[in-house]
Amino acid sequence: MIHPTALIDETVTLGQDVVIGPYCCLSGNVTLGDRVKLEAHVVIAGDTHIGDDTHIYSFAAIGTAPQDLKFADEDVKLLIGARNKIREHVTMNPGTSGGGGVTRIGDDGLFMVGAHVAHDCQVGNNVIIANNSCLAGHVELGDFGIIGGLVGVHQFCRIGQHAFVGFGAMIDEDIIPYGTAKGNRAVISGLNLVGLKRRGFARAEINDLRNAYKSVFLSKDGDLMTRVQNIATEYPNAPLVQNVVAFMQADNSRGFSLPSST
Repeated sequence: MIHPTALIDETVTLGQDVVIGPYCCLSGNVTLGDRVKLEAHVVIAGDTHIGDDTHIYSFAAIGTAPQDLKFADEDVKLLIGARNKIREHVTMNPGTSGGGGVTRIGDDGLFMVGAHVAHDCQVGNNVIIANNSCLAGHVELGDFGIIGGLVGVHQFCRIGQHAFVGFGAMIDEDIIPYGTAKGNRAVISGLNLVGLKRRGFARAEINDLRNAYKSVFLSKDGDLMTRVQNIATEYPNAPLVQNVVAFMQADNSRGFSLPSST
């Protein structure tokens, strides 16, 4: 079902049962999976691949050139998974040669009105990015991460899996997995306990994580990374704790969001 006013280049590949609404413009090496639905006035460009059952709403601009002055029309990609809901005025850019060349977005995400995913971002599955929130270049957002409305995330920041960022926050440091952050500049304010319970994590797992959080972020014993190593040793069989340890021991260029009293 393709509306007669849609403009579609011969280079575009369409899956089965695709719906393309009025005045959509598709150009370049675009691939739409099966049952992708585009509402009116959607623009998709570049080397952009969109997974099955994704629904894109009016005035979204997907795969247009990165907002990076160093970009020189090199071959770059935007890879979007399946079953995403991409609402009105969302923008998503492909990668750049300096950042690996690929922006990746997982499956089952909700990108609300005006959200922006910049070049070279790596976005996981089941994420939510609320209205008018922006991920700058090279940001990593883990599975089940939730970004509230009107949030800005600085380039190269990492936000771990199941983390929650509150409304209006400005993120310029990494947010640990399962953490909750809020404020300008954002400080970590605890764990995303509501999200953990909703996702069915066991009480014992959550309790281990809470105790480890207190040891790392509320203790004054030793420096931060020493405390991280201590919980790695103390909780060898606690997968949530070990995820936090792995996140914090990975390469970190931005520093970590810490409680305001730290």
